[in-house]
Amino acid sequence: MRDHEILGRISDLVAEERELRRRLALGEVTSEEENQRIRSLEMALDQCWDLLRQRRAQREFGEDPDYVNPRPADEIETYQQ
Repeated sequence: MRDHEILGRISDLVAEERELRRRLALGEVTSEEENQRIRSLEMALDQCWDLLRQRRAQREFGEDPDYVNPRPADEIETYQQ
């Protein structure tokens, strides 16, 4: 996945999050449904940002960013604790 594709995915996830919050405000989804999906979106966003940071670091040190792979969500979540 290239940087512009990752940024596009981030944009899509943010748009989905906004739409979900709008639907919650309109009563189209329950807060439980919203909370579950928001958690999933947050994990996907964390993975995207982590992948983008890894790619930029590879590039900064003269390495090929295309060899970077996304890390598992549970691994990324432990960074925040």
